[in-house]
Amino acid sequence: MKASAATDVRSAAGVLTSVSHELWEHPELAFEEEHAAKVCVEALSDAGFDVTTGVAGLDTSFVAEYGSGSLVVGICAELDALPGVGHACGHNIIAASGVGAGIGLARVADEAGITIRVLGTPAEEGGGGKIIMLEDGVFDGLHLAMMIHPAPMESDVFPTLAATECEYHMHGKSAHSSLAPHEGINAADAITVAQVGIGLLRQHLLPGDQIHGIVTDGGDAPNIVPSHSTARYIVRAPAVADLERLQGRVHRCFEAGALATGATLAIEDHGPPYTEFEHDEELALLYRTNAEGLGRSFAPRPRQGAASTDMANVSLLLPTIHPSLGLDCAPAVNHQPEFTQHCKTDDADEAMLHGAIAMAQTCIDAAALGPVRERLLANDTTYGGRGMDYPWRF
Repeated sequence: MKASAATDVRSAAGVLTSVSHELWEHPELAFEEEHAAKVCVEALSDAGFDVTTGVAGLDTSFVAEYGSGSLVVGICAELDALPGVGHACGHNIIAASGVGAGIGLARVADEAGITIRVLGTPAEEGGGGKIIMLEDGVFDGLHLAMMIHPAPMESDVFPTLAATECEYHMHGKSAHSSLAPHEGINAADAITVAQVGIGLLRQHLLPGDQIHGIVTDGGDAPNIVPSHSTARYIVRAPAVADLERLQGRVHRCFEAGALATGATLAIEDHGPPYTEFEHDEELALLYRTNAEGLGRSFAPRPRQGAASTDMANVSLLLPTIHPSLGLDCAPAVNHQPEFTQHCKTDDADEAMLHGAIAMAQTCIDAAALGPVRERLLANDTTYGGRGMDYPWRF
């Protein structure tokens, strides 16, 4: 069955490469991935999958299903790109490998006792598409979930930090900057005071804590005292339980800016927090073994987390893996334009096929190895509708 899956992925190489390149050439931001979803849906429909689009109220999400086995495997295909740098996180490769893993499993699904669900998941780069889908019940019935992620180096796990994002809106009062500045309340100054506070706070952060952000609105003109200003900040910590503490300290920096200048502050949350990742070590080992069989070479596991992903939230509720697919592109790293260029090369296309094959073969192993299958089937698979019971709610 594993050889058959590899053959079928290789046979679909032209389609899968086209999927990857189409997404790369037409990058779309969070919740706007219309072309990406269409390309993936067409490839899966042509392969015989039953596809449902627009799940969980998200226009660009989809679920493609094939097979009728009792072990239900979920393979996530991320769709969105980044502003300014396109697919600098390689979601074109993620989507194509997810589609490929589904195609590789289709012919052997019933023999293996598997039902395949390929999930098109929008807005990983901001918005938490997977969390929205999970809470809406789209992940219900899954016994395991997986995806691969391009990176400079190969790894069987993807260490992450928990993260949450907010916008800070300062409201002041406009006035002529030269004629009557004393009549104004400078909302941009309020942001500056907050940023000074954050800069001083960084000395006192715990290991693993991070704060970073940008100013998205600094006023309208230099001769008008800014009546409005906005900053967008992400805070990260080793676990979601640490985020509330750290976010509160950042909030107080912005409150200090408002107090110092007389501005008023409004805080806007940007979706639910992303959590730390709980890797299923048994599935990760199966994946690594299959990937090494394809000639992939794994680096030592990273010692600390760096990025954040909404796949981590999935991992807290069901067995999940998220290996890194090395593109051997150092010193280029994710979210750089140089990394974007590495995501549409012959090496990237071959890596994408390897990721698809390794994921398909890992699903087959999980279904065929009795103790693994029994463990997975024993899990409660109702993940939606838990309300405030989700571990990322605070």
